[in-house]
Amino acid sequence: MSGNLEKSEEIRAESICCCGKRDTSSSANSVNLFDRDNCTKFPNRWSRLRYAIREPAAEFLGTMIFITIGTGVNCQVFLSMDPNVEAVPRGTFLSLNLAWAAGLALGVWIAGGISGGHLNPAVTFSLAVFRGFPWKKVPIYALAQLLGAFCAAGIVYANYFHVINIVEGGRSIRTINGSGDLFATYAASFMTPVSCFFSEFIGSAILAIGGLCATDKNNGPPPPGLVPLALFIVLFGIGASLGMNTNYCLNPARDLGPRLFTAAAGYGSAVFTYRNQYWLWCAILGPVTGMLFGVFAYDTLVFEGGESIINKPDAWTREHRLHTCPGQRGKLPAGIESA
Repeated sequence: MSGNLEKSEEIRAESICCCGKRDTSSSANSVNLFDRDNCTKFPNRWSRLRYAIREPAAEFLGTMIFITIGTGVNCQVFLSMDPNVEAVPRGTFLSLNLAWAAGLALGVWIAGGISGGHLNPAVTFSLAVFRGFPWKKVPIYALAQLLGAFCAAGIVYANYFHVINIVEGGRSIRTINGSGDLFATYAASFMTPVSCFFSEFIGSAILAIGGLCATDKNNGPPPPGLVPLALFIVLFGIGASLGMNTNYCLNPARDLGPRLFTAAAGYGSAVFTYRNQYWLWCAILGPVTGMLFGVFAYDTLVFEGGESIINKPDAWTREHRLHTCPGQRGKLPAGIESA
């Protein structure tokens, strides 16, 4: 009997130590041993901070992994073409497309369950315009994505630093044609400004449509957890068919982050003055306008969900039909409150 009492006291002490409180709603011998939500969700201060920043942190990490793999394969394939580096090139155009697609899939797998796995300011902005994504999160997401891409360029640059020195001809020599174009995107010499913009516009629109299709519950989506695989197929298809002209940027952070890094790493202001601010009108405006068009096209022609501004009920429907919908009496769909 005394042994049982001692054991009960030990359990009670452990419960108080873990949870910081005794369950006073029951008898003296009853202890709340499994209050896991309060005990283990935030076991320390860092866990509380991590929870507060989890969405931008996921975007940062996912984008960093994505761009690390992408710019890494650029460096491996093209730097190895120099006979002073390797006798045989380590990769082909197929390698480039596979690695960029794999990087996107891995990045979305990392961030998808936490932040949605945008990894792209153009995606975030388009979802805010058409799908009700909170505008207050847009600058936070975009900054996290930009920092992730910047850090990715730094990681790859450090990894291939000695090879870049060989190809460029010395530690103090850095040129866009030598190695700078392996980090940010630069158009082929035969491309006109209009052609550059159109190439980015159409590729970004296709990426937006493919991403929305893969997450549309009413349009045969892939099984849970396989959305990144669908995005792998989408980006691989874009790269294999439309990638030659501008190296398919499709993502303002993917270009601006590495471009900022190369400017700081010794490539100079030429990375921004190239072709009359190519980075702005092609690598940023092209993907943003292309994504907006892609989301608009998909929501107008295919999507039936109520979260899209395209499907927001009009005044007549709100007045005459909305009250007849099951579960909608006294309740307005998303987006109506601000109409």
